[in-house]
Amino acid sequence: MKIYTKTGDQGITSLIGGTKVPKSHIRIESYGTVDELNSYIGLIRDQQISEAYKILLKDIQDRLFTIGASLASDPEKSKMKIPDLNLSDVELLEAKIDEMNETLPELKHFILPGGNTTVSYCHLARCVCRRAERLIVSLASDSFVDEKVVIYINRLSDFLFVLARYIGFKNGIAENQWVPRV
Repeated sequence: MKIYTKTGDQGITSLIGGTKVPKSHIRIESYGTVDELNSYIGLIRDQQISEAYKILLKDIQDRLFTIGASLASDPEKSKMKIPDLNLSDVELLEAKIDEMNETLPELKHFILPGGNTTVSYCHLARCVCRRAERLIVSLASDSFVDEKVVIYINRLSDFLFVLARYIGFKNGIAENQWVPRV
């Protein structure tokens, strides 16, 4: 099987369902950004973190593929069965956020990204996640997007922020607090 098809050489691609759209279409930008986010999650998984978090991050990557498939589908023409995203997926993120927060000091300042490589990767992933969220919300204003997708991506950015704090805390890395000049 050849990896190149040459069908996109004119800047057009097909959604699941056969609809052809420009590669600059908001739907393509949305699932492309989710794919970028998935790559950053993989980068975090490749770091020296606990096996439990590696397993959780792989589960998140699976959910991101589900979201990507949903976003890559023409909501009016696709007949393909797409894997489901469930509210239990959101609840899992919330439970992990709460679990990590139980050990973290109270947040009293904004946090500047950084501290070590893994913490920085979490912040990069969080920023890409927020961009994906903005694109998906924009797409949802014109076309059908499962509301659970927006909720999951929103909660995932919160999870990534708390994960950055948690990894730093567990490694004895002081948070980079932003103290504005006034």
